[in-house]
Amino acid sequence: MSQKHRERQALIVIDVQEGFEDTTFWGMSSNPDCEQNIAVLLSEWKTHDLPIIVVRHDSQSPTSPLHPDQPGNRLMSFVSETVPDLLVTKHVNSAFYGDPGLHEWLQKQDINRLVICGIQTNMCVETTARMAGNLGYDVTVALDATRTFDLATTIPGLGTITHTADELMKVTALNLQAGGFARISATKEITATMS
Repeated sequence: MSQKHRERQALIVIDVQEGFEDTTFWGMSSNPDCEQNIAVLLSEWKTHDLPIIVVRHDSQSPTSPLHPDQPGNRLMSFVSETVPDLLVTKHVNSAFYGDPGLHEWLQKQDINRLVICGIQTNMCVETTARMAGNLGYDVTVALDATRTFDLATTIPGLGTITHTADELMKVTALNLQAGGFARISATKEITATMS
């Protein structure tokens, strides 16, 4: 891979925060290898001196483990030890609606290729990947470097809908790749292209 090619590929690490360890609040999670795979990606990006963007969710709900007044708002230690090229804080699902402006920063850096990982697969990761695809970025989601939680809700006319975390990861992969928003890949496949 040429140096110019490398410089234009950024890693976006979304919401890898201590609050997501609270299974009492979130419920059952998927993919126990998520954090290990994120650490591998971070190490690879550092080795190649590639841009790293860390995103933190500052929930506006006082009862959320991700609220700024809660200890769960902190980034997990292996991420907080990383000095990112950009730290984005947000209150909504998309990292493109955070502060400072992600899209503007990427344009100034002439970056058009993104690898996205983090928590939750079907929420902030999927939303950020969809928006990135719509904005014209070449997007890869490292699915095995994401995880999510079982989800259930009652919807008028449809009744109660329940999906396991594993099912939601598969649906996100289908939505993103079949919808043309992003390619779905694995950590090993991504790092293999960087040597």
